[in-house]
Amino acid sequence: MRSVKVEGKRRSENGKKAARQLRSEGQVPGVIYGGKETIHFSANPMALRPLVYTPDFQLAEIAIDGTTYRCILKDLQFDVVTDELSHIDFLELVEDKKVIANLPLKFVGQSEGVKAGGRLEIKVKSLKVRTLPKHLAENIEVNIDKLQLNGNIRVEDVKAGEMEILNSPRIPIASVVMTRALKQAETEEAKGGKK
Repeated sequence: MRSVKVEGKRRSENGKKAARQLRSEGQVPGVIYGGKETIHFSANPMALRPLVYTPDFQLAEIAIDGTTYRCILKDLQFDVVTDELSHIDFLELVEDKKVIANLPLKFVGQSEGVKAGGRLEIKVKSLKVRTLPKHLAENIEVNIDKLQLNGNIRVEDVKAGEMEILNSPRIPIASVVMTRALKQAETEEAKGGKK
């Protein structure tokens, strides 16, 4: 699994005034929680970009005062006016402690319904899972080979190995719908058969 290395500096002062001061110096305040202690730190926004502006699920290795913390991204806050990153939260990974994460779905295969002229519609792009850190993956693969025309793949159809999926099992994540051309062809075929 890919990880992004970030150099951070421990913050001595917390609160709005200290955070405002950090932002004026071009730093992003952040916090790491979930481990033995809560660590308040700041980092360069450019170092955080590969974590923030991507659809991929990645680990963050945050180095602060010679200690590296393995984390996952939990929350982001952006300035309402400038749209710049204003705060970032990470959850430290502890080997024997389950974590909740949103993992992107990766659709593999060629749907039978698409081969028949239908159009694949992706309804859900990620699933919320609970698992131990060692079972985390970059994505969850969903095979769509057997997906028929007007068929659905639901959350309950996804095999996630050691991960417990927290989304409602009946939610459709992908379906193959009829295209307008296919509907038109079927209508003309039906009319032709009546004559």
